[in-house]
Amino acid sequence: MVIWVTGLSGAGKTTLCKAFWDLAKPHLPALVLLDGDEVREAFGHNLSYKEEDRILQVRRLQSMAQLLSRQGCIVVVGVLYNNPELLRWNRENFDDYYEVYLDASINFIIEQDVKGLYAAAKKGKESNVVGVDIEWHIPVRPDLVFNADLREKPNKMAQQLIRNIPILARKIKI
Repeated sequence: MVIWVTGLSGAGKTTLCKAFWDLAKPHLPALVLLDGDEVREAFGHNLSYKEEDRILQVRRLQSMAQLLSRQGCIVVVGVLYNNPELLRWNRENFDDYYEVYLDASINFIIEQDVKGLYAAAKKGKESNVVGVDIEWHIPVRPDLVFNADLREKPNKMAQQLIRNIPILARKIKI
């Protein structure tokens, strides 16, 4: 199974994925978390943030998720960049796929801007920022949508995610 968590930078993808991992890992020893930033770092930051490199980064994550899933792992992927073709590939190629979208308004994103991306982009000091000069594609048919603007507790969101996936709800009593 592959659980794909997407949303703009600052929407809370990593926070949700880690809360989910903390709750689920004791019950699911074969649970693996692939965070886009951590995978980028593991590969030595050898890709830029231009759109074509972002696509390569997602393809890496897709390949890793597919490999691990085929070995019986439940894989949680937290990733920023998406486009309809990449998400369509996921649905067509992962046997058991569940898509989570953290929907956040631009005001929320700018307010949360912990990495300083949006402030730098606004000043012209940063380019290749998804949602600014790289188009953000809202997922067409996610299985679960969280409104990030509501600032729900990550643990509560992780519990809801578990409850919404029957195979997980059977294995993890929360």
